[in-house]
Amino acid sequence: MLCAVGNLTLPTPVVLAGAGMCLLAGALVGYVAAPDSGGDASVATVASYDAPTSRLCLTGDAVKDESGLDAQGELCGTWRRSGIVRQPKAGEKFRFVVVRTEGRSGGQERHQVLLYGDVVR
Repeated sequence: MLCAVGNLTLPTPVVLAGAGMCLLAGALVGYVAAPDSGGDASVATVASYDAPTSRLCLTGDAVKDESGLDAQGELCGTWRRSGIVRQPKAGEKFRFVVVRTEGRSGGQERHQVLLYGDVVR
């Protein structure tokens, strides 16, 4: 059996204003709560790439303040990518994000540098 059901009709301007307020509130929450994504990706120059091991070394201003540079001032790590992309060549510009992992395996401390990115076209 149905109980008394109320029906409410609002004028169109009120509905549009409410929808607009919801969109603005969502944008504000997204802006405040979202991680900074604009400045995370950096562009450096490819120093070397070894395809069999996926070892990529980058150089330039974008890596000079990174921790873990080698003796030549290069940031080296394992290149991770999604999909089929062209392999980087020395001298090309490369947009990247660095992810460092730490953990213990077999009782030993393990550190790994992962470089996510692609050649700038």
